[in-house]
Amino acid sequence: MRDHTKLRAFELSDEVAFLIYQATRKFPKEEIYGLTSQMRRAAVSVPSNIVEGCARESQAEYLRFLEIAFGSLRELHYQFGLSKRLGYSDEHDIFVCESKIVETEKVLGALLRSMRR
Repeated sequence: MRDHTKLRAFELSDEVAFLIYQATRKFPKEEIYGLTSQMRRAAVSVPSNIVEGCARESQAEYLRFLEIAFGSLRELHYQFGLSKRLGYSDEHDIFVCESKIVETEKVLGALLRSMRR
């Protein structure tokens, strides 16, 4: 069993989830069951899948959960871009969230590439 707290990808994805919850508080109320809910689920899915993968015994299962986490992160990146285009995010949230999402994609992507070798 692996310790997820030692993974930089987990630390970053946890920060992303926190930032997304903060940013979506400012979204229009009519989005509570739409984009707000989708973004929050995707954001929480990333660290959750990393944690679950770390609890798996086999390397193949671990890799699979990391791939799911990466997919959720990419989904979130799209949704955040959509929220930007809709005018739901202010300049500060755009800068902070987007840079953290991109950094997390790089770190998680590098972890995935290293495991596939």
